[in-house]
Amino acid sequence: MTEKNQENQINQPVSENWDSGEEPNVKERNLTANPGDRIADESKSVEDKAQQLAVDDVPDITGDRITVPTYFVVDEPDGEKKALHHVKDAEEISDVIRQARVDENGNRIW
Repeated sequence: MTEKNQENQINQPVSENWDSGEEPNVKERNLTANPGDRIADESKSVEDKAQQLAVDDVPDITGDRITVPTYFVVDEPDGEKKALHHVKDAEEISDVIRQARVDENGNRIW
């Protein structure tokens, strides 16, 4: 490169190279798209989990503003409360919803 070209060159600040391997990447850190989806490393009470939000007051596809909890709290048959994670426990949440829509004979209630 000639001196004239060096004088005309614009040096811009750029982000550090994330491929350097010095820090764990997103996959290694187990990050998800929504920080609210993350499952805390430390144990939380059902009450604390009930307050965690995955999505807070954002527009959905229709433009309505929505709030989505990270955990859905359900009552167990023994009377205990259980916090189900909206991603990790999605199948169990679906089962709970199905149970709520059938009567004691297994007939769907609409």
